[in-house]
Amino acid sequence: MLALLIIIYISFISLGLPDSLLGSAWPVMYEELSVPVSHAGILSMIVSLGTVVSSFLSAKLIERFGTGRVTLVSVAMTAIALIGFGLSHSFIPLLFFAIPLGLGAGSVDAALNNFVALHYKAKHMNWLHSFWGVGATTGPVIMSFWLAKKNNWNMGYITIGIIQSFLVIALMFSLPLWNNSQIEKKGTQNKDNKKDDIKVLSLPKIFQIPKAKMALLAFFSYCSLELTTGLWVGSYAVNNYGVSSEVAAFWTSIYYLGITIGRFLSGFMSVRFSNTKLIKIGLSGIFIGITLIVLPLPVWKIPIGLSLIGLGCAPIYPSMLHQTPRIFGKELSQSMMGIQMAFAYIGSTFTPPLFGFVAEHIGISLFPFFLLMLAFVLFFATETVSSKVFVHE
Repeated sequence: MLALLIIIYISFISLGLPDSLLGSAWPVMYEELSVPVSHAGILSMIVSLGTVVSSFLSAKLIERFGTGRVTLVSVAMTAIALIGFGLSHSFIPLLFFAIPLGLGAGSVDAALNNFVALHYKAKHMNWLHSFWGVGATTGPVIMSFWLAKKNNWNMGYITIGIIQSFLVIALMFSLPLWNNSQIEKKGTQNKDNKKDDIKVLSLPKIFQIPKAKMALLAFFSYCSLELTTGLWVGSYAVNNYGVSSEVAAFWTSIYYLGITIGRFLSGFMSVRFSNTKLIKIGLSGIFIGITLIVLPLPVWKIPIGLSLIGLGCAPIYPSMLHQTPRIFGKELSQSMMGIQMAFAYIGSTFTPPLFGFVAEHIGISLFPFFLLMLAFVLFFATETVSSKVFVHE
Protein backbone atom coordinates (compact mmCIF):
# COMPACT_ATOMS: atom_id res chain seq x y z
CA MET A 1 0.00 0.00 0.00
CA LEU A 2 3.03 2.27 -0.44
CA ALA A 3 1.63 3.92 -3.59
CA LEU A 4 -1.65 4.61 -1.82
CA LEU A 5 0.19 6.02 1.19
CA ILE A 6 2.02 8.45 -1.12
CA ILE A 7 -1.34 9.57 -2.56
CA ILE A 8 -2.65 10.13 0.98
CA TYR A 9 0.42 12.20 1.93
CA ILE A 10 -0.09 14.39 -1.16
CA SER A 11 -3.78 14.67 -0.28
CA PHE A 12 -2.91 15.98 3.19
CA ILE A 13 -0.72 18.69 1.65
CA SER A 14 -3.64 19.65 -0.59
CA LEU A 15 -5.94 19.76 2.45
CA GLY A 16 -3.77 22.47 3.97
CA LEU A 17 -3.26 24.56 0.83
CA PRO A 18 -6.63 26.39 0.84
CA ASP A 19 -6.95 26.79 4.63
CA SER A 20 -4.90 29.96 4.98
CA LEU A 21 -5.60 31.55 1.58
CA LEU A 22 -8.49 33.80 2.61
CA GLY A 23 -6.56 35.35 5.49
CA SER A 24 -3.59 36.01 3.18
CA ALA A 25 -5.58 37.52 0.32
CA TRP A 26 -8.44 39.31 2.11
CA PRO A 27 -6.59 42.61 2.81
CA VAL A 28 -6.46 43.06 -0.97
CA MET A 29 -9.71 41.28 -1.86
CA TYR A 30 -12.14 43.34 0.22
CA GLU A 31 -10.92 46.63 -1.24
CA GLU A 32 -11.14 45.36 -4.81
CA LEU A 33 -14.57 43.83 -4.17
CA SER A 34 -15.78 47.03 -2.40
CA VAL A 35 -17.11 45.20 0.67
CA PRO A 36 -16.46 45.78 4.40
CA VAL A 37 -13.45 44.02 5.88
CA SER A 38 -15.81 42.12 8.18
CA HIS A 39 -17.27 40.19 5.23
CA ALA A 40 -14.39 37.75 5.50
CA GLY A 41 -16.23 36.37 8.50
CA ILE A 42 -19.26 35.60 6.33
CA LEU A 43 -17.19 33.56 3.89
CA SER A 44 -15.38 31.82 6.72
CA MET A 45 -18.65 30.87 8.42
CA ILE A 46 -20.11 29.43 5.20
CA VAL A 47 -17.01 27.32 4.64
CA SER A 48 -17.04 26.17 8.25
CA LEU A 49 -20.76 25.33 8.15
CA GLY A 50 -20.24 23.27 4.99
CA THR A 51 -17.34 21.47 6.63
CA VAL A 52 -19.40 20.62 9.71
CA VAL A 53 -22.33 19.35 7.61
CA SER A 54 -20.15 17.15 5.40
CA SER A 55 -18.33 15.79 8.45
CA PHE A 56 -21.67 14.72 9.95
CA LEU A 57 -22.61 13.02 6.66
CA SER A 58 -19.20 11.50 5.93
CA ALA A 59 -19.87 8.06 7.45
CA LYS A 60 -23.02 7.58 5.36
CA LEU A 61 -21.26 8.73 2.18
CA ILE A 62 -18.22 6.53 2.76
CA GLU A 63 -20.39 3.52 3.64
CA ARG A 64 -22.22 3.90 0.32
CA PHE A 65 -19.49 5.01 -2.08
CA GLY A 66 -16.18 4.04 -0.45
CA THR A 67 -13.24 6.10 0.78
CA GLY A 68 -11.58 6.50 -2.62
CA ARG A 69 -14.61 7.89 -4.43
CA VAL A 70 -15.54 10.22 -1.56
CA THR A 71 -11.97 11.55 -1.51
CA LEU A 72 -11.98 12.01 -5.29
CA VAL A 73 -15.29 13.90 -5.37
CA SER A 74 -14.39 15.99 -2.32
CA VAL A 75 -11.06 17.15 -3.77
CA ALA A 76 -12.80 17.85 -7.09
CA MET A 77 -15.30 20.07 -5.25
CA THR A 78 -12.51 22.05 -3.59
CA ALA A 79 -10.67 22.41 -6.91
CA ILE A 80 -13.81 23.76 -8.62
CA ALA A 81 -14.48 26.09 -5.68
CA LEU A 82 -10.94 27.49 -5.67
CA ILE A 83 -10.95 28.10 -9.42
CA GLY A 84 -14.39 29.68 -8.97
CA PHE A 85 -12.93 32.02 -6.35
CA GLY A 86 -10.19 32.94 -8.81
CA LEU A 87 -12.67 33.70 -11.60
CA SER A 88 -14.88 35.85 -9.36
CA HIS A 89 -14.77 39.62 -9.44
CA SER A 90 -17.60 40.39 -7.03
CA PHE A 91 -18.56 39.19 -3.56
CA ILE A 92 -21.79 37.31 -4.38
CA PRO A 93 -20.15 34.51 -6.42
CA LEU A 94 -17.71 33.94 -3.57
CA LEU A 95 -20.65 33.10 -1.30
CA PHE A 96 -21.74 30.32 -3.66
CA PHE A 97 -18.25 28.89 -4.20
CA ALA A 98 -17.66 28.87 -0.44
CA ILE A 99 -20.31 26.14 -0.15
CA PRO A 100 -18.48 23.40 -2.15
CA LEU A 101 -15.21 24.52 -0.59
CA GLY A 102 -16.54 23.67 2.87
CA LEU A 103 -18.45 20.55 1.85
CA GLY A 104 -15.43 19.08 0.10
CA ALA A 105 -13.04 19.76 2.97
CA GLY A 106 -15.13 18.05 5.66
CA SER A 107 -15.73 14.75 3.87
CA VAL A 108 -12.17 14.23 2.69
CA ASP A 109 -10.76 15.10 6.12
CA ALA A 110 -12.94 12.55 7.91
CA ALA A 111 -12.42 9.91 5.21
CA LEU A 112 -8.62 10.11 5.14
CA ASN A 113 -8.21 10.32 8.90
CA ASN A 114 -10.29 7.20 9.49
CA PHE A 115 -8.57 5.32 6.67
CA VAL A 116 -5.14 6.08 8.12
CA ALA A 117 -6.28 5.28 11.68
CA LEU A 118 -7.44 1.85 10.50
CA HIS A 119 -4.58 0.91 8.18
CA TYR A 120 -1.39 2.68 9.25
CA LYS A 121 0.69 3.15 12.35
CA ALA A 122 0.51 6.22 14.59
CA LYS A 123 3.71 7.66 13.11
CA HIS A 124 1.98 8.14 9.76
CA MET A 125 -0.94 9.96 11.37
CA ASN A 126 1.51 12.43 12.95
CA TRP A 127 3.55 12.86 9.78
CA LEU A 128 0.45 13.28 7.64
CA HIS A 129 -0.77 16.13 9.83
CA SER A 130 2.72 17.60 9.61
CA PHE A 131 2.28 17.53 5.83
CA TRP A 132 -1.00 19.39 6.30
CA GLY A 133 1.14 22.09 7.93
CA VAL A 134 3.36 22.11 4.84
CA GLY A 135 0.30 22.79 2.72
CA ALA A 136 -1.02 25.47 5.08
CA THR A 137 2.40 27.17 4.95
CA THR A 138 2.78 26.86 1.17
CA GLY A 139 -0.66 28.33 0.36
CA PRO A 140 0.18 31.87 1.61
CA VAL A 141 3.58 31.69 -0.14
CA ILE A 142 1.86 31.03 -3.48
CA MET A 143 -0.69 33.75 -2.77
CA SER A 144 2.00 36.27 -1.79
CA PHE A 145 3.82 35.55 -5.08
CA TRP A 146 0.74 36.61 -7.03
CA LEU A 147 -0.08 39.52 -4.72
CA ALA A 148 3.38 40.89 -5.51
CA LYS A 149 2.30 40.95 -9.15
CA LYS A 150 -0.23 43.82 -9.06
CA ASN A 151 -2.28 42.29 -6.22
CA ASN A 152 -3.47 39.45 -8.46
CA TRP A 153 -5.25 37.40 -5.81
CA ASN A 154 -7.39 35.78 -8.51
CA MET A 155 -4.39 33.97 -9.95
CA GLY A 156 -3.39 32.88 -6.45
CA TYR A 157 -6.69 31.02 -6.08
CA ILE A 158 -6.56 29.67 -9.63
CA THR A 159 -3.03 28.34 -9.09
CA ILE A 160 -4.08 26.43 -5.96
CA GLY A 161 -7.17 25.21 -7.83
CA ILE A 162 -4.99 23.87 -10.66
CA ILE A 163 -2.77 22.06 -8.15
CA GLN A 164 -5.89 20.49 -6.64
CA SER A 165 -7.01 19.49 -10.16
CA PHE A 166 -3.80 17.54 -10.71
CA LEU A 167 -4.52 15.72 -7.46
CA VAL A 168 -8.00 14.89 -8.76
CA ILE A 169 -6.40 13.23 -11.80
CA ALA A 170 -4.01 11.30 -9.53
CA LEU A 171 -6.93 10.17 -7.38
CA MET A 172 -8.83 8.97 -10.45
CA PHE A 173 -5.93 6.70 -11.39
CA SER A 174 -5.55 5.54 -7.78
CA LEU A 175 -9.15 4.29 -7.41
CA PRO A 176 -8.14 0.62 -7.96
CA LEU A 177 -5.71 0.96 -5.03
CA TRP A 178 -8.53 2.09 -2.75
CA ASN A 179 -10.80 -0.67 -4.02
CA ASN A 180 -8.17 -3.30 -3.28
CA SER A 181 -7.59 -2.03 0.26
CA GLN A 182 -9.25 -3.68 3.23
CA ILE A 183 -11.65 -0.90 4.06
CA GLU A 184 -14.50 0.02 1.80
CA LYS A 185 -18.23 0.06 2.16
CA LYS A 186 -18.42 -3.68 2.82
CA GLY A 187 -16.46 -3.31 6.04
CA THR A 188 -13.08 -4.12 7.57
CA GLN A 189 -11.43 -7.40 8.29
CA ASN A 190 -10.81 -8.29 11.91
CA LYS A 191 -8.19 -10.67 13.27
CA ASP A 192 -10.45 -13.66 12.59
CA ASN A 193 -10.73 -12.69 8.90
CA LYS A 194 -14.39 -11.84 9.39
CA LYS A 195 -16.04 -8.68 8.16
CA ASP A 196 -17.02 -5.93 10.57
CA ASP A 197 -19.89 -3.95 9.03
CA ILE A 198 -19.34 -0.21 9.05
CA LYS A 199 -22.17 1.13 11.21
CA VAL A 200 -23.64 4.50 10.30
CA LEU A 201 -25.10 6.07 13.44
CA SER A 202 -27.09 9.22 14.05
CA LEU A 203 -25.90 11.82 16.54
CA PRO A 204 -28.32 10.64 19.29
CA LYS A 205 -27.01 7.08 18.83
CA ILE A 206 -23.43 8.36 19.00
CA PHE A 207 -24.20 10.07 22.30
CA GLN A 208 -25.29 6.72 23.73
CA ILE A 209 -21.87 5.13 23.15
CA PRO A 210 -19.77 5.01 26.33
CA LYS A 211 -17.14 7.77 26.41
CA ALA A 212 -18.41 9.29 23.13
CA LYS A 213 -19.49 12.59 24.71
CA MET A 214 -16.10 13.01 26.35
CA ALA A 215 -14.34 12.22 23.06
CA LEU A 216 -16.37 14.89 21.29
CA LEU A 217 -15.61 17.35 24.08
CA ALA A 218 -11.91 16.55 23.67
CA PHE A 219 -11.96 17.39 19.95
CA PHE A 220 -14.01 20.53 20.57
CA SER A 221 -11.69 21.80 23.31
CA TYR A 222 -8.47 20.91 21.46
CA CYS A 223 -9.39 22.80 18.28
CA SER A 224 -10.76 25.66 20.38
CA LEU A 225 -7.39 25.90 22.11
CA GLU A 226 -5.30 25.61 18.95
CA LEU A 227 -7.23 28.16 16.90
CA THR A 228 -7.80 30.65 19.74
CA THR A 229 -4.07 30.67 20.44
CA GLY A 230 -3.16 31.27 16.80
CA LEU A 231 -5.75 33.99 16.25
CA TRP A 232 -5.34 36.06 19.42
CA VAL A 233 -1.77 35.73 20.67
CA GLY A 234 -0.59 38.48 18.31
CA SER A 235 -3.19 40.95 19.60
CA TYR A 236 -2.36 39.94 23.17
CA ALA A 237 1.35 40.65 22.62
CA VAL A 238 0.69 44.00 20.91
CA ASN A 239 -1.87 45.29 23.42
CA ASN A 240 -0.37 43.99 26.67
CA TYR A 241 3.36 44.23 25.93
CA GLY A 242 3.60 46.89 23.24
CA VAL A 243 5.46 44.79 20.68
CA SER A 244 5.15 45.73 17.00
CA SER A 245 2.64 43.96 14.77
CA GLU A 246 5.51 42.55 12.69
CA VAL A 247 7.10 40.94 15.74
CA ALA A 248 3.73 39.63 16.91
CA ALA A 249 3.13 38.06 13.47
CA PHE A 250 6.54 36.41 13.63
CA TRP A 251 5.76 34.99 17.07
CA THR A 252 2.50 33.57 15.70
CA SER A 253 4.46 31.84 12.94
CA ILE A 254 6.71 30.35 15.62
CA TYR A 255 3.62 28.80 17.18
CA TYR A 256 2.53 27.13 13.94
CA LEU A 257 6.08 26.10 13.15
CA GLY A 258 6.15 24.41 16.56
CA ILE A 259 3.05 22.41 15.66
CA THR A 260 4.44 21.39 12.26
CA ILE A 261 7.87 20.37 13.58
CA GLY A 262 6.32 18.78 16.65
CA ARG A 263 4.14 16.51 14.53
CA PHE A 264 7.14 15.41 12.52
CA LEU A 265 8.99 14.55 15.74
CA SER A 266 5.88 12.92 17.21
CA GLY A 267 5.95 10.43 14.36
CA PHE A 268 9.25 9.09 15.69
CA MET A 269 8.06 9.28 19.31
CA SER A 270 4.97 7.22 18.46
CA VAL A 271 7.20 4.23 17.81
CA ARG A 272 8.05 4.20 21.51
CA PHE A 273 5.04 5.85 23.16
CA SER A 274 1.34 5.01 22.94
CA ASN A 275 -1.27 7.50 21.74
CA THR A 276 -2.42 8.04 25.33
CA LYS A 277 1.13 8.76 26.49
CA LEU A 278 1.72 11.19 23.63
CA ILE A 279 -1.46 13.06 24.54
CA LYS A 280 -0.24 13.40 28.15
CA ILE A 281 3.19 14.59 27.00
CA GLY A 282 1.53 17.14 24.73
CA LEU A 283 -0.73 18.41 27.51
CA SER A 284 2.30 18.83 29.75
CA GLY A 285 3.92 21.06 27.13
CA ILE A 286 0.74 23.11 26.80
CA PHE A 287 0.38 23.65 30.54
CA ILE A 288 4.05 24.64 30.91
CA GLY A 289 3.79 27.07 27.96
CA ILE A 290 0.62 28.74 29.25
CA THR A 291 2.01 28.96 32.79
CA LEU A 292 5.13 30.64 31.43
CA ILE A 293 3.00 33.29 29.69
CA VAL A 294 0.97 33.89 32.87
CA LEU A 295 4.03 34.39 35.08
CA PRO A 296 5.28 38.00 35.63
CA LEU A 297 8.37 37.61 33.43
CA PRO A 298 9.88 39.77 30.65
CA VAL A 299 8.32 39.71 27.19
CA TRP A 300 10.62 36.90 25.97
CA LYS A 301 8.27 34.55 27.81
CA ILE A 302 5.68 34.83 25.00
CA PRO A 303 7.67 33.32 22.08
CA ILE A 304 9.11 30.64 24.37
CA GLY A 305 5.70 29.86 25.83
CA LEU A 306 4.19 29.80 22.33
CA SER A 307 6.85 27.36 21.16
CA LEU A 308 6.01 25.03 24.05
CA ILE A 309 2.27 25.32 23.40
CA GLY A 310 2.82 24.56 19.71
CA LEU A 311 5.04 21.56 20.44
CA GLY A 312 2.50 20.42 23.03
CA CYS A 313 -0.40 20.69 20.59
CA ALA A 314 1.49 18.70 17.95
CA PRO A 315 0.84 15.09 19.03
CA ILE A 316 -2.61 15.53 20.60
CA TYR A 317 -4.90 15.84 17.57
CA PRO A 318 -3.27 13.04 15.48
CA SER A 319 -3.12 10.76 18.53
CA MET A 320 -6.80 11.29 19.35
CA LEU A 321 -7.68 10.52 15.74
CA HIS A 322 -5.49 7.43 15.56
CA GLN A 323 -6.92 5.87 18.71
CA THR A 324 -10.54 6.25 17.56
CA PRO A 325 -10.93 2.71 16.10
CA ARG A 326 -9.02 1.27 19.04
CA ILE A 327 -11.42 2.79 21.56
CA PHE A 328 -14.74 2.56 19.74
CA GLY A 329 -14.12 -0.39 17.41
CA LYS A 330 -13.55 -0.53 13.67
CA GLU A 331 -17.23 -0.80 12.84
CA LEU A 332 -18.00 2.45 14.69
CA SER A 333 -14.83 4.33 13.82
CA GLN A 334 -16.09 6.06 10.67
CA SER A 335 -19.24 7.36 12.34
CA MET A 336 -17.21 8.51 15.34
CA MET A 337 -14.54 10.05 13.10
CA GLY A 338 -17.05 12.14 11.18
CA ILE A 339 -18.80 13.40 14.31
CA GLN A 340 -15.45 14.09 15.99
CA MET A 341 -14.31 16.14 13.01
CA ALA A 342 -17.59 18.06 13.08
CA PHE A 343 -17.15 18.96 16.76
CA ALA A 344 -13.54 19.91 16.06
CA TYR A 345 -14.69 22.33 13.37
CA ILE A 346 -17.41 23.71 15.63
CA GLY A 347 -14.77 24.47 18.26
CA SER A 348 -12.40 26.10 15.79
CA THR A 349 -15.23 28.14 14.26
CA PHE A 350 -17.01 29.51 17.31
CA THR A 351 -14.55 29.61 20.23
CA PRO A 352 -12.07 32.16 18.78
CA PRO A 353 -14.90 34.68 18.14
CA LEU A 354 -16.19 33.94 21.64
CA PHE A 355 -12.87 35.01 23.11
CA GLY A 356 -12.98 38.07 20.85
CA PHE A 357 -16.23 39.01 22.59
CA VAL A 358 -14.57 38.43 25.99
CA ALA A 359 -11.54 40.51 24.98
CA GLU A 360 -13.69 43.38 23.77
CA HIS A 361 -15.95 43.57 26.82
CA ILE A 362 -13.62 42.47 29.63
CA GLY A 363 -10.05 42.64 28.38
CA ILE A 364 -7.55 40.77 26.23
CA SER A 365 -5.36 40.25 29.30
CA LEU A 366 -7.59 37.22 30.04
CA PHE A 367 -6.09 35.46 27.01
CA PRO A 368 -3.73 33.04 28.86
CA PHE A 369 -6.39 32.26 31.48
CA PHE A 370 -8.90 31.46 28.73
CA LEU A 371 -6.34 29.07 27.21
CA LEU A 372 -5.74 27.55 30.63
CA MET A 373 -9.46 26.87 31.01
CA LEU A 374 -9.57 25.14 27.61
CA ALA A 375 -6.48 23.10 28.52
CA PHE A 376 -8.11 21.86 31.72
CA VAL A 377 -11.26 20.87 29.80
CA LEU A 378 -9.08 19.02 27.29
CA PHE A 379 -7.19 17.28 30.10
CA PHE A 380 -10.41 16.19 31.80
CA ALA A 381 -11.95 14.91 28.55
CA THR A 382 -8.89 12.96 27.36
CA GLU A 383 -8.31 11.42 30.78
CA THR A 384 -11.94 10.31 30.97
CA VAL A 385 -11.79 8.74 27.49
CA SER A 386 -8.51 6.91 28.10
CA SER A 387 -9.46 5.52 31.52
CA LYS A 388 -11.63 2.47 32.09
CA VAL A 389 -12.39 2.02 28.41
CA PHE A 390 -12.30 -1.22 26.46
CA VAL A 391 -9.73 -1.11 23.69
CA HIS A 392 -10.91 -2.84 20.50
CA GLU A 393 -8.42 -4.79 18.46
